[in-house]
Amino acid sequence: MSAEEFELNCTVRTDLGKGASRRLRRLNGDIPAVLYGGGEDPVSLTIAHKDIAKATENEAFFSHIITLNVGKKKQKAVIKALQRHPAKAILMHADFQRVSDKVQITVNVPIHFLNEDKCAGVKTGGGSIIKTLNEIEIHCFPKDLPEFIEVDMLLLGIGEAVHLADITLPTGVASVALAADNNLTVATVQAPRAEVEEASAAPDAPDAPESEASGDDSEEKED
Repeated sequence: MSAEEFELNCTVRTDLGKGASRRLRRLNGDIPAVLYGGGEDPVSLTIAHKDIAKATENEAFFSHIITLNVGKKKQKAVIKALQRHPAKAILMHADFQRVSDKVQITVNVPIHFLNEDKCAGVKTGGGSIIKTLNEIEIHCFPKDLPEFIEVDMLLLGIGEAVHLADITLPTGVASVALAADNNLTVATVQAPRAEVEEASAAPDAPDAPESEASGDDSEEKED
């Protein structure tokens, strides 16, 4: 766990609808957000764009407990969805889920790959690492939420892979996919491109020679 802390000031939003959200972004430099879960009614919020944009520059923001200051009330939450503008560096909308110390949460946590340049299949075999997953969906209590999960690639050779079951998760943390018996591939060490192309271009096995008993020789001879 990191000592990193994230805190955002919010106000309750009563002017709802698409038109109101556009005005909010255009005139005030704010974005609309929603806080839900925890057995309470959803609350529509307004957050300063500059504040949440700065927070999202840090990868840890997406796997941390966030403090939302809603008026005089502090609410612990995790971010569940973040909508971005398709063409501009602008955030459009955020969804937050309330958290309780006594209730487990489901969060996507980023993977940090270690020793990629020292990986056996890369350093001695000339291969390359193909990453299938960049984050892992986990289930845990808020106090056990890790900032990231480490995956060491050091000993992997050509053709070898890391699966979810190969990763040692922190105490109190469980993989959602593994709980459903889905042992996903996390990363694979692929052979050098030249070897892959050579293998795919290898000629087929030659046809078996015709039997000496074939053709006219197979006909019965007259005595």
